[in-house]
Amino acid sequence: MIKRIHVNQHVIRANAKNNETKPCITVKTSKSNRYCHEARVVCGETRIVYSPDKPLSCGAKVWIETESAVQCDIKFANGDVLTETII
Repeated sequence: MIKRIHVNQHVIRANAKNNETKPCITVKTSKSNRYCHEARVVCGETRIVYSPDKPLSCGAKVWIETESAVQCDIKFANGDVLTETII
């Protein structure tokens, strides 16, 4: 399954405006969107795509694409980290 990782600039702007740290990295698959603070491609081929004429449905024109597993970390204010692996 292809995973597309990109940074949501709208969340970054909202975080700056509202003094928040909501996750701005999105890992998209055909089945779901996961938001996280950190994403790691576990192993395998990865490419960076720039497609200004055919952006993703969310509007992203640059993203990272892989079929490898991706580990997503969500960080909480109390210091806890939740890690999820998207296969």
